[in-house]
Amino acid sequence: MSVNNRRHRVVITGLGCVSAIGNDVGDFWRSLRDGRCGIGPITKVSNDNLKVGIAAEVKDFDPQVHFDRRQLNLLDPFAQFAMVAARQAIADSGLDFAGELGGHAAVILGTGKGGDTTANEGAYRLLIEGKAGVNPLAIPRAMANAAVSQIAIEHGITGPAFAISSACASANHAIGQAFWMIRHGIVSSAITGGSEACLTFGTLKAWEAMRITASDTCRPFSRDRKGLVLGEGAGILVLESLESARTRGAIILAEVAGFGMSSDATDIVYPSEEGTARAIKAALDDAGLDPGDVQYVNAHGSGTKANDVVETRALHSVFREHARKLAVSSTKSMHGHALGAAGALELIATVLAMREGIAPPTANYCDRDPDCDLDYLPNQARDISIRAAISNSFAFGGLNAVLALRTVT
Repeated sequence: MSVNNRRHRVVITGLGCVSAIGNDVGDFWRSLRDGRCGIGPITKVSNDNLKVGIAAEVKDFDPQVHFDRRQLNLLDPFAQFAMVAARQAIADSGLDFAGELGGHAAVILGTGKGGDTTANEGAYRLLIEGKAGVNPLAIPRAMANAAVSQIAIEHGITGPAFAISSACASANHAIGQAFWMIRHGIVSSAITGGSEACLTFGTLKAWEAMRITASDTCRPFSRDRKGLVLGEGAGILVLESLESARTRGAIILAEVAGFGMSSDATDIVYPSEEGTARAIKAALDDAGLDPGDVQYVNAHGSGTKANDVVETRALHSVFREHARKLAVSSTKSMHGHALGAAGALELIATVLAMREGIAPPTANYCDRDPDCDLDYLPNQARDISIRAAISNSFAFGGLNAVLALRTVT
C-alpha cells in the first residue's frame, strides 16, 4: 500500500448496528428519537451473585438465523454482532468488494474486551468444572482481531485489516484511523466501527468492584446520577472517498471532517479537563471547523460523577460562549456503555441526527446538576438543523478520541 500526496475528502455511505435498542439502524434510530431506554434486568448471567443487576443487553438476537453451525463454532458473540452489523452497513452502502476493490479496502475495528464470552467460558471449564482443557477454537474465537478477520474473509477484503483496543475510545480510534487512511489515499474505502459482548460474570463483577456502575439506570448529567450502565452490541460504518461515492452515485450520509486524539498522561482512571479539551480542539482543527460552526455534540456522557463534570468543563473550555448554544446529549442513557463499541454506536446516532434533523435526547434525566450546566436535551428529542457535529469518546488510561462530522456540500 502506498500513500499519495493528495488529500481526499471522506464520507460515510453505509451504516449497520446491533444494540440494546435495535438490531438494525431503523429500530435503533426510532428508539433514539423516542427516548426509548434499553436498560433492564440482566438475563444472560445469573443475578444471584451480582450486586448490580441491570445492563443494556442485545435482545431478540438469534445467532442461528445469521450463521450456520460451522461458522458459529468459530464466532464469539462480539464477532457475531460485528459481522451482522457489517453485512447491514455494506448492503446499505451498495459496495461490492469482489475483485480489485477488495484490495483497496480496509477493515479496522475497535473492541475493549474481544472474545470475553469465550475467555470466561474457558476459565469456568478449567477453574470451576476442573476440566483438563478448553475449546480447541478458543484462541481464534477470543482474539481481539477475530471480528476483523471474519469480516475480511466473508467479504473478500484483502487490504489492511487490524483491531484497535483502547478501552472506551476503541471505536473512535478505529474510525479515525480508517478516516486518515482514506484521506491520504492508502485505501479507497473501509469497514470500520466497534463491537463488544462484555456482559459476562467476570466483567460485570470487575465493574461492580470499581463502584461506578448504577443500580437504577443511566442518567448522564443529572444531579442524582449514580454511574454508568454496561451495554453491548456493534456499530459498523462504511467510509469511502467522496470521489468514489459520487462516481458510483452512492447516497452520502455525512462527511467525516476531522479526528482528534490526546492522552491525559495524568491518572489511569480519573479524567482530565485539559486532555479532553485537547482532543476536541484537535478534531475541530483537523476538520477546519470553528467552534461556532458546530450545532450538536454526542457526548461521552457515561453517567459517572467525575466524567460528566469534566466533559462539561472541557466543552466550555473549547467552545466558550458558544457552549451554551450547543445541543448536547448522551445516547448511553438508552443503549448503555458498550465499551469498545460505544463510539461507533454514538457516531451512527450522530449521523442519523444530522440526516433527520432531530437531535436525540438524554434519557432518564432529572434534577439539574449545577456543575453540568449545558443544554443536554433532557428526555425529549429536538428538531434542529445540524450542519456540523462532534462525537466524543474518552477512555480509562486517559485516552481521548473525538470525531467531527459535517454535511456534504
